[in-house]
Amino acid sequence: MKRGVRIVDLGGAHAIILHRPHPVVAALSRQLLAVGLRVTTSWPTLEAEALAADFVFFDADMGFDDQFPWQAGQAPMPLIALIGSEAPGRIEWALATGATAQILKPVGDSGVYSALLIARNAFEARRTLSAEVSDLRQKIGERQTVVRAVVMLIEQTGSEAAAYSALRSQAMDARISLEEAAARVLERAALPRDRRPQGGSS
Repeated sequence: MKRGVRIVDLGGAHAIILHRPHPVVAALSRQLLAVGLRVTTSWPTLEAEALAADFVFFDADMGFDDQFPWQAGQAPMPLIALIGSEAPGRIEWALATGATAQILKPVGDSGVYSALLIARNAFEARRTLSAEVSDLRQKIGERQTVVRAVVMLIEQTGSEAAAYSALRSQAMDARISLEEAAARVLERAALPRDRRPQGGSS
């Protein structure tokens, strides 16, 4: 087993099947109940309470964007596509919804448990990656704020070293981070001169 992949007990989890009345729903429900999941069905749309579900299975053949109470690719839980038609447009749409696993129709007597595990692990990996990207963007933004503040302070201090020193002093005096101090420098500079705090550095 690869490191980082967790096999978890799915008993008690809630799965919603978003599919028109069809034998597929009955076959899928049997497997989900056997695994220990609680199952509800819905068609043609999901209600707001679906936001609390643990998994959503959806019909990729007749699905459409307005079925979901969230934007495409922003599902708060793993999505599993039920695919009968392999038409490129349908596959592309299923991927755009954010599906992290699939089950081919007709649904037989196996395959659901592995789809659940794959969907959950892929969903968690995607969420972790998204958080890391968001954190990197924030750090890049903070660094750009520091650079902009230093450039502004160079005009007053005459050198890059003196500007960094002035910024560090402001951060230490206010007991805040360098990034916060830089943001304050830029905020003060954006104010009209008669509204800038006394003793401001810009």
